[in-house]
Amino acid sequence: MEISGKVAFVTAAGSGIGEAISRSLAGEGARVAVADLDSDAAHRVAHEIEGKALTVDVADQAALIAALDATSELLGPIDILVNNAGVAIGGGVEVPDSDWDRAWQINFMSQVTATRHILPTMIARGGGYLVHTASAAGLLTNLGAAPYAVTKHAVVALAEWLSITHAHQGIRVSCLCPQFVSTNMLTEFLDFPGGRQLVGDSAITPAEVGRAVVEGIEEESFLILPHPEVAEYFRRKGDDYERWLGGMRKLQAFMDSAAD
Repeated sequence: MEISGKVAFVTAAGSGIGEAISRSLAGEGARVAVADLDSDAAHRVAHEIEGKALTVDVADQAALIAALDATSELLGPIDILVNNAGVAIGGGVEVPDSDWDRAWQINFMSQVTATRHILPTMIARGGGYLVHTASAAGLLTNLGAAPYAVTKHAVVALAEWLSITHAHQGIRVSCLCPQFVSTNMLTEFLDFPGGRQLVGDSAITPAEVGRAVVEGIEEESFLILPHPEVAEYFRRKGDDYERWLGGMRKLQAFMDSAAD
């Protein structure tokens, strides 16, 4: 897709990966709606990229739909929808239902809500672009964070289904699956036992992710992998699932020993 002149709507765009994607899209000539729960952050980014700021809690379906409609009124019909908002919740099945629901509503259902609202208009206009931010955790898994891993797997499945089902209607879909990115979320992870050893020097900047997203949209690539090594990990998982599980168990044992 040619980005210049297109209207883009990006969630969680006031910082981190969302901000970087917004800046990269604007740099290619898109008109960007910067949507974020943090009003000050949204307005800061929007001012700097000459976009439009919208304050929205993506877990609130009515508010998210209102923000999408406001974007269409202010900037024109949305050509590129970037479902980027996410929250990291650690723990396993013992995590309370309220936390599981929060992860589900923000990481997954917000993407369903926004896509469901925008998709008919895109189809009627002959096409559009959907970008779904998942994570390498959606292709692999995330040690110590079941709610995060499970919801990110769901995002990958949603993006895959949309790509298969609506390609003939001009809908193009990308699924963004970065590994470690220098954001507040990563800072929290580094404080976990073994976190710093696991990350090492593999973290990349949000700006690098933003550039990868622009390239992915221009090339209409389904998987956007700012960390190319994730493709190899995913291949190994598919080639020998049992061996991959064994390797992940060893990694989990390392994390457990670091906690002792």
